[in-house]
Amino acid sequence: MITRDRDYDTTYGQFRWDIPAFLNMAVQTCDDWANRAPDRLAILDATDCDNLRRYSYGDLRRHADTMAQELINRGVTAGDRVGVLRSQDIWTAAAHIAIWKLGAVSIPLFKLFGSDALSTRLRDAGARVVIVDGDDHAGLQDLDVQVLRPDGMPLSDQMIEPLRTMPDTPAVLIYTSGTTGAPKGALHGHRVLTGHIPGVVVSHDFLGQPEDCIWTPADWAWIGGLFDVLMPGLALGVPVVAARASKFTPDQARAIITAAGVRNVFFPPTALRMLRAADATITGLRSVASGGEPLGAEMLQWGRDALGVTINEFYGQTECNMTVSSCGAWFENAPGAIGKPVPGHQVDIIDDQGHPTRAEGDIAVVRGSASMMLEYWNQPKATQEKFRGDWMLTGDRGIWRDGYIQFVGRDDDVITTAGYRVGPSEIEDCLLTHPAVATVGVVGKPDPLRTEVVKAYVVVKPDVSATDALAQDLIDHVKHCAAKHAYPREITFLDALPMTVTGKVIRKELRARAIAELKGHAP
Repeated sequence: MITRDRDYDTTYGQFRWDIPAFLNMAVQTCDDWANRAPDRLAILDATDCDNLRRYSYGDLRRHADTMAQELINRGVTAGDRVGVLRSQDIWTAAAHIAIWKLGAVSIPLFKLFGSDALSTRLRDAGARVVIVDGDDHAGLQDLDVQVLRPDGMPLSDQMIEPLRTMPDTPAVLIYTSGTTGAPKGALHGHRVLTGHIPGVVVSHDFLGQPEDCIWTPADWAWIGGLFDVLMPGLALGVPVVAARASKFTPDQARAIITAAGVRNVFFPPTALRMLRAADATITGLRSVASGGEPLGAEMLQWGRDALGVTINEFYGQTECNMTVSSCGAWFENAPGAIGKPVPGHQVDIIDDQGHPTRAEGDIAVVRGSASMMLEYWNQPKATQEKFRGDWMLTGDRGIWRDGYIQFVGRDDDVITTAGYRVGPSEIEDCLLTHPAVATVGVVGKPDPLRTEVVKAYVVVKPDVSATDALAQDLIDHVKHCAAKHAYPREITFLDALPMTVTGKVIRKELRARAIAELKGHAP
């Protein structure tokens, strides 16, 4: 167990994974607690802040066992793939737990997926059943899958014994966001939750303190919602708040945090930027973690002022998550850095030959991390290409700075301009410090003289006019706070940026737009 009693260097050097021969995540997240403390609070539903609904571990097990029996009735057995297409609530948590009890494989699916996105994933996975809510789910009727709606299902008293699965027994198939190319399914074993827990603990300044209660607006279909909050919270005995909403708003976030007594939050960067743009302040929090996109010094300072905490940035990806993190209660957070390697994960910057380097290189993780995927589903070539020797390539570029890893950019996002390599995140962070900017995406635009020029797509705050004078002011701002060679030579104002369902800017679409502008075919 990671505690603040020992310093980071000692803990990192002495940490060893303690993974039993038999491991089932349904036992970790539900049955262990249901046997020891059935009345302990597991999930607090704050969808209606005036009518909170409390579910104990005993309640959670009853929901999961009811679901498991229904899946058995529908012919689901070990190894079968089952989709979970639901928002945050007790049945969503129970669905994954029930699937794992049977030794089957759960597939988290976003409610915002269109019919094509759903069919692509479900056909690729060969899913037998999809667990849904009461909404109309377009596209499922054309697939050879059974649709299961558990809402209102009578709860059974029959207990289902979990299958004796092993750490590498397939348990969950999570598809990448697909910002570049078709989505790939990262197949994880039952050890994936164990692999997440150290990073979750440190990113929340040692999660598990008395009165801790955790929530995230991130969908539980995203690995950040499912394995950075829901399942680790349940495994650690920390109450998890569920709240269903069509979209995130600062007012709603404040209401949920206040009503449910939330002390720990995972805010995606987009949510933080929305809070900042609304000049929101939130009190009563003990920890805030964020990951998915770099924050930068400006957002860290804003967090201290508006949220009363130092935001702990963490890093990972669907294929191997929670591998790097900041921990303000353990060591000083470094502005512009994503943190230090989490105990249990050997992370480094490597060169083209696979050797660790102090220069800029590829962020990579050594085989053996418990949160590392087993493989890409049905894609042995892609799995092989993901590794350079014993190093799993993240596809991100980074550099060591004073003992911290600094994120430079996606391997295909780094901008080469006049011989300089420019990380788009640094320019985005700088532009976000300007009072007129709500959010921004930066890409390289092809240029015959400089190879590429820095191009910024900016969404301004409400009541701000997007003018040529503002564009020049933003250029001057970057020259002042970032670097004169890295300022955006072009700025285009948009009403909204293209985003993945996880809240990341889709730079691929912005690059395509920049190329279209070059050819005179701008949208």
